Amino acid sequence: MKIGIFGGSFDPIHLGHLWIAESAIETLGLDQVRWIPAAKSPLKPHGPVASDQDRLEMVRLAISGAEKHRLDDREIRRGEISYSVDTVADLQAEFPTDEFCLIIGSDSLALIHKWYQAKKLLERILPAVVQRGGEPDIDFSVLNGLVDPKRVKMIRDHVIKMPVIEISSSEIRERVAQGRSIRYRVPRSVEALLEARKIYHDSSR
Repeated sequence: MKIGIFGGSFDPIHLGHLWIAESAIETLGLDQVRWIPAAKSPLKPHGPVASDQDRLEMVRLAISGAEKHRLDDREIRRGEISYSVDTVADLQAEFPTDEFCLIIGSDSLALIHKWYQAKKLLERILPAVVQRGGEPDIDFSVLNGLVDPKRVKMIRDHVIKMPVIEISSSEIRERVAQGRSIRYRVPRSVEALLEARKIYHDSSR
């Protein structure tokens, strides 16, 4: 199988995330997208606002019934800072015959030199970079010194082109805290969970 690894805080998951995952499946011919909520991102030291279990439940609800989407809670179970290189190694050991790619945004690619063991990660797996409409061309020069030119070309061939997506998790948290509508920004099941559990209602982040 060809599997896309889609990690993030998902705090909360929203329709932009789902759109990216579906576009990755279509563009790259993926058999599966594995959604992997991070326990704690090394580049987001304050951590997520919602609890680990709430974020897992939101993803579970959002992808329910979608055959090619799987929730993977390994980083939450590990309970430490979530390093992509460790997660990729775990998955490759567990599924040795499958082919993996790492779905990331162009903003994440720009910071790839700050990632833990970035060179080792890029040797293990190809990133599939999301390029949203209205964004400048992706600067692949950030990969200089991390991978050879042949691998840079392979990464260029894995770009996922998207239209403009003006939805963000931080905006949704802010709207919930202000009592404003998030309808059509998140799946209805996620909206109902946020309301039932009062998630983000007292959030200032």
